[in-house]
Amino acid sequence: MRPLYTAAISLYAAAVQAAAPFHGKARKMIDGRRSIDEVLREKIVPGARYVWLHAASLGEFEQGRPLLEAIRQRHPDYKIVLTFFSPSGYDVRRDYPGADVVCYLPFDFPRRIRRFLDRVRPTLALFVKYEFWLNTLDELRRRRVPTYLVSGIFRPGQFFFRPIGRPYRDALRCFDHLFVQDETSRQLLAGIGLTNVTVTGDTRFDRVIDIRRTARPLPVVAAFVERDARPVLIAGSSWPEDEALLIPYFNAHPDLKLILAPHEIHEAHLAAIEARLTRPALRLSRADADTAAGVDCLIVDSFGLLSSIYRYARIAYIGGGFGHGIHNAPEAAVYGVPVLFGPNHHKFREALDLIACGGAYSITDASTLSARLDALLADPDACTAAGESAGAYIQQHSGATEQILRAIDL
Repeated sequence: MRPLYTAAISLYAAAVQAAAPFHGKARKMIDGRRSIDEVLREKIVPGARYVWLHAASLGEFEQGRPLLEAIRQRHPDYKIVLTFFSPSGYDVRRDYPGADVVCYLPFDFPRRIRRFLDRVRPTLALFVKYEFWLNTLDELRRRRVPTYLVSGIFRPGQFFFRPIGRPYRDALRCFDHLFVQDETSRQLLAGIGLTNVTVTGDTRFDRVIDIRRTARPLPVVAAFVERDARPVLIAGSSWPEDEALLIPYFNAHPDLKLILAPHEIHEAHLAAIEARLTRPALRLSRADADTAAGVDCLIVDSFGLLSSIYRYARIAYIGGGFGHGIHNAPEAAVYGVPVLFGPNHHKFREALDLIACGGAYSITDASTLSARLDALLADPDACTAAGESAGAYIQQHSGATEQILRAIDL
C-alpha cells in the first residue's frame, strides 16, 4: 500500500507543477519548496536541539502557537522549526519571530523527507490537527523521534475508520501520543486499537484567550464604534455568499453599524462590496479617526487585525458557512459576544458546542439571518446573555496547552 500512496503523492506534485504557471497558489507551493534546502543550510545550527512543529496552514498554526510559545519560554535553549504545507500559512507567518526556522514541508517523498530530517534532526515533532503524511511519520518512527498529534479531531466518516483506511491507521500508530479535542475522537481511535490517546481539548482556546489579553489598540476602529451608541455587527472572514445576506440587511437597518472583514481582500472583491453598499462606507486603510467617525461601515482591507477588532462587536458573524466551512468562531466568542454563522459548521466541534450552550446561532438564508439579528438587537438582555455564554464556553475549555506540555514532560 505504501508504494501506491507514494505514487499518489507523485501525481499530486505533478499536478501542482503543471498548474504553477497559471495558478498563483500552485506557483508558490513549487517555488517555496525549491528553497527548503537553502533555508535549512542557512539557518540550522549544527548540534542545536530543535523542536519541530508542522501546521497545514494559518488556522492550524494558530492552534499550535500556544505550544511553541510556551516551549520557547520554558526552554530558551531549544530552537524551533516551523513548517507549513500551504502558502496561506507560510506567506503570513514566514517572519514569525517565535521560530528560528520557517519553511515549507517537502512533498511527502521518502528521499526528500530523509534529507529534511537529516538537516533538522528534531528532538521532538508536533503535528497539528489534521496532518498525516505517511512517509514523514514512518521516517520519524524509524529515527525514534518522539512525535505527537495535538488538537486532533476525528469523525466516523474519515478514511481511518473505513476498510480501505489501513495505511492511514498505520500512520496513526507512528505517533507516540495523540492529544485530541473530544471524547468522540478518543472512542473512535479506541475502536481501531489506539489507546495512547488523551482528551485535552483545543489549544486554540488558549490562543484566543492570549489574543484577547494582548489585543492591540485600534484608534480608528474605536472612533468608528464610539461615535454613537448604535450597535456594531462585525463580520469576519466573509465570502461573497455571506456578504449577499449581510449587506442587504445592513443597508435596510440604519440603526446598525457594520465592520466587514472579507476573507479575500483583492481589489475586485473590495470593489464589489462597495458597489453593494448603499450607506456611507470606507476602507480601513483610507480612514483616520475623523473620517471613520463619519461613516456607517468600515471595510477591513488588511490582514492581521480581525482578532483584535472583534472586541468592538455587539454581535459577530463568522464567514465561510456557505462554503467549505466556517472560519475561527472562538476568535470572536472569547470577547463575550454572540456568534452567527452559516450552515456548514458541523465539522467544527466548537461551533456545535457554542450553539448548544446558547452562545451561537446557525443561519441558513436571508430570512433566518434577519430573524436572528432582529431578535438579538431588540432584546439587549438576551444578546448580553448569549455573549456571556459564548465567553464562558471559551474560558471553560482552556488549558489544553498546559496539559499537553505536562504529558510530554516539557
